[in-house]
Amino acid sequence: MGESINSGVLAKWHVKDGDTVKKDQPLFELETDKITSEGTAEAAGKISLKVAAGAEVKIGQVVASIDTAASASAAPAAAAPAAAAKVAAPAPVASAVQKAASDIPASPAVRRLAEETGVDPASVAGSGKAGRVTKGDMLAAAPAAAGQGSEVKGNGSPASAPAPVSSPSPITPNPAPAASAGERQTRRKMTPLRQKIAQRLVAAQHEAAMLTTFNEVDMSGVMALRAKYQDDFVKKNGVKLGFMSFFVKAVVHALKEVPAVNAQIDGDTIIENHYYDIGVAVSTDRGLMVPVVKNCDTLPMADVEKQIAAAAVKARDGKITLADLEGGVFTITNGGTFGSLLSTPIINPPQSAILGMHAINERPMAVNGQVVIRPMMYVALSYDHRVVDGKQAVTFLVKVKQALEDPARLVIGI
Repeated sequence: MGESINSGVLAKWHVKDGDTVKKDQPLFELETDKITSEGTAEAAGKISLKVAAGAEVKIGQVVASIDTAASASAAPAAAAPAAAAKVAAPAPVASAVQKAASDIPASPAVRRLAEETGVDPASVAGSGKAGRVTKGDMLAAAPAAAGQGSEVKGNGSPASAPAPVSSPSPITPNPAPAASAGERQTRRKMTPLRQKIAQRLVAAQHEAAMLTTFNEVDMSGVMALRAKYQDDFVKKNGVKLGFMSFFVKAVVHALKEVPAVNAQIDGDTIIENHYYDIGVAVSTDRGLMVPVVKNCDTLPMADVEKQIAAAAVKARDGKITLADLEGGVFTITNGGTFGSLLSTPIINPPQSAILGMHAINERPMAVNGQVVIRPMMYVALSYDHRVVDGKQAVTFLVKVKQALEDPARLVIGI
């Protein structure tokens, strides 16, 4: 789960107390302030729940037990002999004594991939904590298996997730009650993710000298290009040519032209980045997440589209990993998806800038002395004035505008 995570909320049980479960069957969802993970059964048998849905739990504690003896008398379809189950996770604090990598048990996801691919986890160099072999390591070691997932670049995390005992005896899951007729209010505790989002947004406004500059983009060129090549693009790549890949490429172009925007503050030092890992904000039921598409300067547009689509699915399905969210230098957020005409997006620390996209609306525009109707989009760049000067911010946004209004610029690099 990462050293910084030591607790979470057991958001949902996928099974009921007393159910017969199969080995590797999804059991529960654990929400932390960074990601949502899925816990799976490490054995087959009759499950006894010890924590109610909605309870705050600690990493490494038991949330359920599985009576494997019950599986012997169960129906064959629902039974599989195994050892008693205990859902656990890596030690939560940096000061904990770490076991040797060879002594760390493989996660259910790693064991499952080992069975499917024939790759021995002991022969794989682990990139996880204390050398633990992760799902991503297994996929990298077995190219044939890698195509079965929808991972964005970056290692996966163990499918099994941790959680705590809040009661010594079994408890039936207790979902939050729906509002009764005539009730004027309902109360529910903020999820760890929502709490973290709130903290980061407030901190960004308090700690950064945030300012926003605006411009408008004529989307005729991009729309014409998409209409002309969409069918051929889909046939060749199996994915649609969307607007976001154009914006990602336009942002990379502008970051190269105005490198001050691709920088961040670390204490009294300014760090200028020379890579282009772009975060794309995704709205989920659990809150806003920002998966990062790596090396956008070298990826073709088809790969940008594929990685954005895969990241969005993982985020909405609760399959996102910490590796998917880390390392971004710049963020793009699209409020236009929900009809927003204009907004001032908030910086995603430690980044120094964020681009806000908005709805495309046809408006009368003056072009060469004539009034014409054009599909226009307002764009907003929020930036940290401690790092980026006004001239640099305005120039950056103009470069984005130019690249989008004349997409050929992205091809010939001007």
